[in-house]
Amino acid sequence: MRRDPFAVQTLRSTAAATLSYVAALWLSSEPAPLTAPLTALLVVQVTLYSTLTTSLRRVNSVVVGVLIAIAFSVLVGLSWWSLALVILASLVVGRFVKVEEFIPEVAISAMLVLGVTQVAHTAWDRVLETLIGAVVGMLFNLLLAPPVWVDTAGASIEDMARRMRQLLLDVSEELTGAPPVEQAAARLHEARRLDNDVADVDAALRTAEDSLRLNPRVKEGLLHRIVLRTGLDTLEICAVVLRVLTRTLTDLAKERDGDDLLPRDTALAVRETLQYTADTLVSFAVLVTARGSEDAEAAESRLAGELRAARACRERAAPLLLALALREPGHWQLYGAMLAEIDRVLDELDPEHRGLRLMEELDRHTQERAERRRRRRRLPLRPARVPAEN
Repeated sequence: MRRDPFAVQTLRSTAAATLSYVAALWLSSEPAPLTAPLTALLVVQVTLYSTLTTSLRRVNSVVVGVLIAIAFSVLVGLSWWSLALVILASLVVGRFVKVEEFIPEVAISAMLVLGVTQVAHTAWDRVLETLIGAVVGMLFNLLLAPPVWVDTAGASIEDMARRMRQLLLDVSEELTGAPPVEQAAARLHEARRLDNDVADVDAALRTAEDSLRLNPRVKEGLLHRIVLRTGLDTLEICAVVLRVLTRTLTDLAKERDGDDLLPRDTALAVRETLQYTADTLVSFAVLVTARGSEDAEAAESRLAGELRAARACRERAAPLLLALALREPGHWQLYGAMLAEIDRVLDELDPEHRGLRLMEELDRHTQERAERRRRRRRLPLRPARVPAEN
């Protein structure tokens, strides 16, 4: 249960909303201050970083909506056309004050306040309840810091790599036979479904990245984020290449029309290459998600050995595919594409390639930080007032 963000979020949100309601009953004059627990529900997020940013946007949206309602109540009161103007003004202003997902909350706050008789009294009660809910939500996450979701994201990355490995193994087994076009097309559809897997892992990784920000329990949070993000980017590229590879084999199955895809010696060489390549996907994912240096060294050593074996098999398969292309010039593009797609996966998983990618990302983040510091230093300071001469 502690590894499930939904379960953790459910318990934390329930506790924070209840506490904020109790606090609002004590501090607010409203008999049922439901705005406070509503705010706490929206504010308490799965990570500390998202809680703080959400709190600021939520409070900002409510205050802006209240101010708009007060202005309209003084000028025109409540009617169908003033309500329409309030909604329009709230949505437009919400866009400019950058409250993002809380733009509708600006209009909701304005409508709720405009619809009561004691506008000023209700307006500031609503602001107070919002502040109570936001403060309780922030304190809840500061005192009971949410978990760091790196392990959950790492498990998602490894699980996706294992699904990619199984797909590649299934493809390799079909090389030594004469699979029907429908079976080859089914592998293509499996490869296309990897896009959904990538999207799910990306969502888990964004949660993990947020959990590392502003978290006092985490050291080197930036490095963890970059390692996981670049690892997922690499696997996403490999997923695209696998989709292209299955497309190539589907086209080859159409051309063969029930005959063997490849001669037996060529098929065995390519199959062995794909099997070692499939193993490198999992070893790479384990390397990316390793938390300790010993685990990382073991995973890197295993990955290097599997890459050497895959490249050795690839060197045996390449001349066989070339000879086949010379005998069947009409299919040379398919044979060449097959080899190029294998090379692309092996290059992407190479530790040297990964090291360069990590250094580039670290340099980019360092330059962005330095640029932000320079911009802050360039901000004009308010000039001191010079006393007038008598």
